Amino acid sequence: MNCRQRRTCLSLFVLVGLISSASADVKLASIFGDSMVLQRDLPVPVWGWADPDETVTVTWGDQSHKAVADNDGRWQIELDPLKANDKGQTLTVTGNNSIALKDILVGEVWICSGQSNMEWRLRSSLNGAEEVAAAEHSQIRLFDVPGHTTSPEPKESCPGNWQICKPETAGGFSAVGYFFGRRLQRELKVPIGLVGSNWGGTRIEPWTSPAGFRSVPELKKIADQVDAYDSTTKVGGGSPSAIYNAMIHPLAPFAMRGAIWYQGESNGSEGESYYHKTQALVNGWRKLFNPELAFYWVQLADFRQPTDDPAGGDGWAKIREAQRKSLGIKHTGMAVIIDIGQANDIHPRNKQDVGWRLAQWALNQTYGMTDVVPSGPLYKSHKIDGDSIRITFDHVGTGMIVGKKEGLDPTVAVDGKLERFAISGADKQWHWADATIDGDKNMNFHDKSTKNEVNK
Repeated sequence: MNCRQRRTCLSLFVLVGLISSASADVKLASIFGDSMVLQRDLPVPVWGWADPDETVTVTWGDQSHKAVADNDGRWQIELDPLKANDKGQTLTVTGNNSIALKDILVGEVWICSGQSNMEWRLRSSLNGAEEVAAAEHSQIRLFDVPGHTTSPEPKESCPGNWQICKPETAGGFSAVGYFFGRRLQRELKVPIGLVGSNWGGTRIEPWTSPAGFRSVPELKKIADQVDAYDSTTKVGGGSPSAIYNAMIHPLAPFAMRGAIWYQGESNGSEGESYYHKTQALVNGWRKLFNPELAFYWVQLADFRQPTDDPAGGDGWAKIREAQRKSLGIKHTGMAVIIDIGQANDIHPRNKQDVGWRLAQWALNQTYGMTDVVPSGPLYKSHKIDGDSIRITFDHVGTGMIVGKKEGLDPTVAVDGKLERFAISGADKQWHWADATIDGDKNMNFHDKSTKNEVNK
């Protein structure tokens, strides 16, 4: 072989090598990883990226599915519904290369999202050190989206990885999410996957998808705003859809059973508008993850000192009412924590009861445990009778009580009088009222400052 031939062969070898290295490895979306939990009893999308027109094969047990990557390199298959399994299995993805994800369980998957009270870490909760030390739960797996990031357009990936729940990993996870998942795992006896995506101090708008805003006519102005975004639009932590684009969209369309949500403090001066925004949030996430996605939120706690004015004055009263009104959205629930807040701390440390009460809703409404009362008493209806109002409540269990709650101890019945109830007529002049429990489901409110008839 002469010199020219050797140079030609060498050039051909280099060219072949460049062509070979240009073939992109098949990749999975960032939500997939070792030690994850897949949702049981629902179709399970699996997706990622490869070379355009590349055939990708996904194998799980005796299932094998093929997909061809589109012009942008994206591919997706759907696993047939899976049965719960607490034994680790392997998911294999093969294209130009092969990926094998190990120790994968099948059970129930929930996303845990909101602002600082959902982000609040287990190690900082009440009895945090003891809770962290006891957090050995191999059947609970945690995925936390780290950092606080935004984007004007939906992102395809985000950082994060699955971890087995143990003291070394649980301490930095959402305390409310952990206590919610711990109870579900104990009651359902199936693996639980918890996906945390939180950012303290944020409003509801940045977490809401453009499709969610478009689904609520009252929010057309915000919908038009986010529809006008492009890659050059400057957004921040308060911009509508900006957090959704960076910290929620990359997780979709991962199969999930439901969502728990603790947010509202940053929208605390709102009323009816927060109801519309909750509709948008739920609609958008259901379109993203699961049309039947269960959605349970926390009503804001009793923050700030009580007032002697019967008209109130707490700006959070209106948003609490908007949260209550949002229960009209199908398959939703609300954990009431008005009894476990701290007047001098916007971050009450008792996250155990918050997670427990959210789990009450899930166990009753999502998992069909009808013997579990989903909530404490919630307003159902009222009837005016002279200078009194008779109110009927749902979810009273074995009957209403005058109760006392101390720390993590259960609420107990005490001999005492109901206090701090107010009543008004159509003139909106508020007066302190005597409140009494009447039967199992009713309370009577009587204006104790006047004998004038309550104006309808």
